[in-house]
Amino acid sequence: MKKIEAIIKPFKLDDVKDALHEVDIQGMTITEVKGFGRQKGQTELYKGAEYVIDFLPKIKIELVVREDQVEQIINVIQQAAFTGKIGDGKIFVLSVEDVLRIRTKERGLDAV
Repeated sequence: MKKIEAIIKPFKLDDVKDALHEVDIQGMTITEVKGFGRQKGQTELYKGAEYVIDFLPKIKIELVVREDQVEQIINVIQQAAFTGKIGDGKIFVLSVEDVLRIRTKERGLDAV
């Protein structure tokens, strides 16, 4: 099993969610986060004063999938989240040793 974490622009959430539903991914966790990458935030102008926004709002999507689904899901997220502009986000893939469904006590892929 693999855990996929994607950090995307907030306005792309519906596009990514819909694209994942089309490939039959039903479970995911969404978190509103803030952060910055290489661009180190951005400079804004407000009432004639310039100020720096260090942490930009982002959405973090987390899902655990079978290993054979990873490439397809990465491609789906990448296409749906793409704007071609700085700050489109990142996708991380991590190994998952085990999963336990609390209610039924199922483990592994059965719990996903």
